[in-house]
Amino acid sequence: MIRVNGQEKPLDAELLLSDFLEQEGYLRARIAVELNGEIIPGSQYGKMRLKDGDVLEVVSFVGGG
Repeated sequence: MIRVNGQEKPLDAELLLSDFLEQEGYLRARIAVELNGEIIPGSQYGKMRLKDGDVLEVVSFVGGG
């Protein structure tokens, strides 16, 4: 189980952060990600593995005028 934006989600096996974000429909160019209290640069999404107990915060940027 991982916690994403305050909600628990099942995690069957370790998964790359980039794969998780894609599965959840996030647009990488419009988000910021914090994993276990640490901001993760976009260049690291394909290297970071999510594991049981991780806490993930994903913030989407919204344009306005």
